[in-house]
Amino acid sequence: MNKTQPAKFIHYFFALCCLSALCQSVVPACYAQESAFRTELKRTDLSANQDMEVITSIVEFKPGDFVGKHFHHGIEAGYVLQGALVQEPGKEPHMLATGTPILNQRDAAHAGFTVVGNQNLKIYTVHIVDKNKPLYDYVK
Repeated sequence: MNKTQPAKFIHYFFALCCLSALCQSVVPACYAQESAFRTELKRTDLSANQDMEVITSIVEFKPGDFVGKHFHHGIEAGYVLQGALVQEPGKEPHMLATGTPILNQRDAAHAGFTVVGNQNLKIYTVHIVDKNKPLYDYVK
């Protein structure tokens, strides 16, 4: 891999996220949901690899909701649309602020917190994941 390839990938991925965000206003929010917290907006094959797909979603958690520690079979990128106070077990609460970018690599466990305070946490996500696998698996 040469020095410009990572930069090109980041630019391509950012452009994909922006395009997805623009499209969400015209895509009906009636697509299948895997979870009560997630509204799938759009799902399509990844043109560069037919064994993978791109899924855009909005997830929203209310105060008191627990977001279990999980991982994805691919990359997850996201953007916090509405921040909230979150707390991991045994730790002090901290703010997951509006505007925070999210990037989780393949099979990297993340989350495992409870939304605390009085505000919902709302995140726009883009997953580029293996087809025919669950969007996420919980860490046991």
